[in-house]
Amino acid sequence: MEWIQSVLKQLTQWMQPYYSEIALTILATILVVYGDVINKHIKRMISPYHFVIRTTVFVLICAFGYGMLLIFATPFVKQFILWIPYLYRGVAVGMVFLLLGYLAEHRRYI
Repeated sequence: MEWIQSVLKQLTQWMQPYYSEIALTILATILVVYGDVINKHIKRMISPYHFVIRTTVFVLICAFGYGMLLIFATPFVKQFILWIPYLYRGVAVGMVFLLLGYLAEHRRYI
């Protein structure tokens, strides 16, 4: 039983310097998998407006909105990762990536 805790601690220790990158990767993957859903909702909301306004809003949201979301939400995801108990942090991150892979497969992205 002690060797399992040792392995879990080692896995968490290997990931420790990369929590910011891991948080960014999680958010970017979520945007890739569900970005088309977000874009459809935005398109539906701005469809009654003139072409120039629709294009401008869409470009601003895709170019700046998603980037700002990644920049500002990454620290919150990192804090959520740090909130997980140290022993289970590595496994939890691995499970999140497996879940994201499953969701991507379910939406036919892989």
